[in-house]
Amino acid sequence: MIEKISWITVYPEALLLVMACVIALLDLRVSSPRRTATYALTLVTLGVVALLQALYAVGGDTLRGFGNMVISDPMGNWLKCFATVAMMVTLVYGRPYAADRDMLRGGEMFTLAMFSLLGIFVMISGNNFLVIYLGLELLTLSSYALVALRRDHATSTEAAMKYFVLGAMASGFLLYGLSMLYGATGSLDINAVFKAINTGQIKHQVLLFGLVFIVAGLAFKLGVVPFHMWIPDVYQGAPTAVTLMIGGAPKLAAFAICIRLLVEGMLPLALDWQQMLVVLSVGSLLVGNLAAIAQTNLKRMLAFSTISQMGFVLLGLLSGVVNGNVNSAANAYSSSMFYVITYVLTTLASFGIILLLAREGFESEEIADLAGLNQRSPLFACVMAVCLFSLAGVPPLVGFYAKLSVLQSLVASGQAGYIGLAVFAVMMSLIGAFYYLRVVKVMYFDAPITATTVSAPADVRAVLSVNGLLVLALGILPGGLMTLCADAIVRLPILKMLGS
Repeated sequence: MIEKISWITVYPEALLLVMACVIALLDLRVSSPRRTATYALTLVTLGVVALLQALYAVGGDTLRGFGNMVISDPMGNWLKCFATVAMMVTLVYGRPYAADRDMLRGGEMFTLAMFSLLGIFVMISGNNFLVIYLGLELLTLSSYALVALRRDHATSTEAAMKYFVLGAMASGFLLYGLSMLYGATGSLDINAVFKAINTGQIKHQVLLFGLVFIVAGLAFKLGVVPFHMWIPDVYQGAPTAVTLMIGGAPKLAAFAICIRLLVEGMLPLALDWQQMLVVLSVGSLLVGNLAAIAQTNLKRMLAFSTISQMGFVLLGLLSGVVNGNVNSAANAYSSSMFYVITYVLTTLASFGIILLLAREGFESEEIADLAGLNQRSPLFACVMAVCLFSLAGVPPLVGFYAKLSVLQSLVASGQAGYIGLAVFAVMMSLIGAFYYLRVVKVMYFDAPITATTVSAPADVRAVLSVNGLLVLALGILPGGLMTLCADAIVRLPILKMLGS
């Protein structure tokens, strides 16, 4: 019975692993330069995996397997479902771009995308330090290879080297912090670590030492200040299709391991890690928004925008425990989950437009390249404008409600410091609105550089239109997704235990 439950918890992961290997072998016989068969089989596989994850999430059960090393709960299953859909959308947007740049000589892009998604799954499902770290390494090693996929492109190779060196350092930070906690508590199991810390018998200094390194490793994966150095260079240097793979689905995994490690494993240390997150979030909002103003490259501007957006995610995470009371935890963490999901949705569409405008031999990644886009293609200009307004937090788009929910969780704490943080975040958002509106101005009021109309394959046009509509629709009717996030967070075992 125990073995049966163990396998039930990882059916989607097992399917993804088997199909990734099968697709890698079948691709050897594919002769199409656009890898049509590989592409179709990959999308079908991801569609089935997403459906499985959604069914698990709707079931609402929390299952544990393999000696409590793996957990399948509603939060994890929804995040895995959204990550799978995000990867599907990324492949739809990125395939024409990759084909034009000779990145589909083999099926490596599809196989590596599936292995990076498997790493995301393992990270989200991990209930053990080693399992989370293995998932993290699977994701990052696949990402390094994806960034360097254009082997004859110097900028991509340079970005891959920077990502590899800084990523290895961050992984070392995280692993060292986890080893310190293991030494202090005698266990790699997240639940056992929580119980050991909760006894209050372990020296606080030892726990704090390990916690600093863990937070540093997590901050790198989120891309927040002062561990943000890799984000602008990798976003700009990587092929745009790969930039979207790095900037989309992995953010959901980064949020999940923050919940697993900080909330489920180290909630008794909340006073300490919340103070660290305050510094990280303030720095990210300040540096991200101010540095973005100076950028002329659109991908680099969106990279600094990502840093500021992740600052908002941290604002939600840091307001869960107030004076040792966890009554506001569900509200705070669900607002953070809602924020990261809607951010990924908006990022998909904004980078989708950049991918669409890129032509063979022309990247279209400067802000000036969008000049007069409304005259060339009103539909795509409208989608891009909707995304930029959403990132800026303009109502009634979903980005406004995401920011509002995080600010509301800060204000609801009743703490003067948190209310001050909310005011600071609003001020930074006003500054951030400038560089988003500047791009809208270029699209609608500047003269176009070229008169050629923007064409797109039918699948890209359809998915991009739906993507843009969702950003608008979830802004007008955000209740369903907010309820889903709240329900998933409330069902976390640690909050159910403390609530009872």
